[in-house]
Amino acid sequence: MTFAFMIVLGLIVLIPVLAIVIDSPLSEALARRIGNTDSGTNQSARIDALEEEVQYLTRAVEGIREETAFVRALVEGDEGLPALPGRDAGRPARNGGER
Repeated sequence: MTFAFMIVLGLIVLIPVLAIVIDSPLSEALARRIGNTDSGTNQSARIDALEEEVQYLTRAVEGIREETAFVRALVEGDEGLPALPGRDAGRPARNGGER
């Protein structure tokens, strides 16, 4: 084998391998990382938005906890909860007492 033949053969093998590597998700992520020249202000805005989202989610989780505690108390028949008023508590029944 001559040296020129080995170079041609190497190029024939190298071109498809480079095409596969360049088209991979890893190379796309690397290109985005290299091309990402966000300034510090953009990153601080993203951090502020994330902090607001975390606060919103914290409030939502706390609300769900309160609702769960209330439903659990209702299911368990907790005596500490106020009773619902009956029909005769000053409100007439509609449709002649039918539902």
